[in-house]
Amino acid sequence: MGKRSRRTRLAACAVAAGAMLSGLAPAAGATVAQAATPSSVASAADDPAPGHEGMPDDGFDDEPDGEQDDSAGTGTGTAAAAPSTAPAAPVPGRAADFKLATGTDISALVTKLDAALPKQGLTELMEQANRPAGWEGACGTTGIYGSDLAVNHRVCWKSDDATSSEWVPQAITGVSDAQEDEDWGTSNAEPIAVAGYDAENPGRSDFTAGRDNCVQDSASDACNEKGIRVSFFNQATRMYRHVLLVWPYMNSKDHISFDALHAREGKCTTSVTSSCAAQNGIHAGGMVWYGNYLYVADTANGMRVFDLRKIMDLNPDNNADVNDPTPDGLVSDVLDKKRVGRQSNVWYSYGYRYVMPQVATLKFTTAKNGGTTSGNQCYATGRPKASYISLDRTGTDHMVLGEYCNTNNGGSSPGRVGTYPMTELTAAVEGATGTVANADLAYGLPTGATFNGEDLWHKIQGVTRYEGKWYFHRSNGYDNGRLLQATPETVDGTSRLVGNAKTLESAFGPEDLYLAHGRGDGFPPQLWSLSEHAPSKCGACKREVYSYNMAEVISDFG
Repeated sequence: MGKRSRRTRLAACAVAAGAMLSGLAPAAGATVAQAATPSSVASAADDPAPGHEGMPDDGFDDEPDGEQDDSAGTGTGTAAAAPSTAPAAPVPGRAADFKLATGTDISALVTKLDAALPKQGLTELMEQANRPAGWEGACGTTGIYGSDLAVNHRVCWKSDDATSSEWVPQAITGVSDAQEDEDWGTSNAEPIAVAGYDAENPGRSDFTAGRDNCVQDSASDACNEKGIRVSFFNQATRMYRHVLLVWPYMNSKDHISFDALHAREGKCTTSVTSSCAAQNGIHAGGMVWYGNYLYVADTANGMRVFDLRKIMDLNPDNNADVNDPTPDGLVSDVLDKKRVGRQSNVWYSYGYRYVMPQVATLKFTTAKNGGTTSGNQCYATGRPKASYISLDRTGTDHMVLGEYCNTNNGGSSPGRVGTYPMTELTAAVEGATGTVANADLAYGLPTGATFNGEDLWHKIQGVTRYEGKWYFHRSNGYDNGRLLQATPETVDGTSRLVGNAKTLESAFGPEDLYLAHGRGDGFPPQLWSLSEHAPSKCGACKREVYSYNMAEVISDFG
């Protein structure tokens, strides 16, 4: 059905919605019982359509342009790059710098949103996955892969996701992180989750370019700053589905709504200034799914946390041409890709069926170092960056967090890593504002080795720890990256990470790491990662999700 007829229907739907009771979510596909019009719903009829102006800032720091970009700043990543300023010896690990604390309690907002919209479970979501992925040989040429590591599994995206300049994949996690027995849904579903960020930011407020209003008819929906989405892949069906991450807030009419994650549209009507400029989205360079919670790295702030029991379904009948009634007495529209949240008594989600709201924030308590980070510089002291995260299940469950740094552009550190007991992180997520999660270990990255005329131990995009050894994914612009290994050793009476002299050639655009341990399903342990670069970036670039047999990785390092 065409959009014009949908808009005609929409007015009638909104009037009918006024006669519906606000309450708990009905079963998927069920309609809401009609009753006398509550006064609160009647007054909601005056709710204006705010477009994307006036959406509030979520109160957290923006990340610099070019976050985790090898070419950011003055360095080029080649032998001709600016001289490195990396220290001669590893910077000291200071676990106290990594301390996290629970942010402002937003549970009441989540409860309101939960009551307003219907929910869907992850198992059902994966069974309704709507996008086919390529598998193994169907992904075509293997030109992005290096010669040192044999790729075991390969997953490739549907063509529009594989080539999108808007959405760039970054982080990876899966059911092996989520639970020890690896059993979620069907026995061979083995779900994998990948996070991608909206790379078309910032600049949506550029009035001189005519992009001050992304809802105008002439604007592409790619104009809108959509933040972060997570793609859940079902290995049994080889299908996947996108879920938009959002954060809840009360709008100007005191109604519950949501916006894209840390991604406010600009509202400039003349030249761009800081007061009206668009808000940068976060990079989501790392992600861990643990139990019911999804932890997403927020570089400048710490981590944002989501609850997989709170996935909202804006199209329960799976028919996009019909606006579905919502439990709060309104309707939802999943055809309009230019609006998000509650506007004129209609719920929008940039066209996505599913949204998952943020339920908690874990914020670094240490003050930032005073140095600039505009070129991805890092420092030996002060607040770290949450550039990437992973889970270590080989002992007591720990999260590993680390920094992406580019020493070609200055700074005093090539990066640090720290670990947190998952019991502390879970307690912080479920605790009151200010509840602390302490890191129990921290290291500076190894130093001294070189690669292509610059430091080897920087530009790290992902890390995991497995059976006491550390593995790092090092990017290399639009070329093959490297997989690195390090071992904790005592040097001059101090425990340090000491790098293996051997490096393994990895894929183009290597990103986050995820270890599927296989103890629950009986499969050999797999080290999963993904490539970020679309074919438009270089002649050999491709986007794939891939795995190596962990036993072969260990053997190759010797």
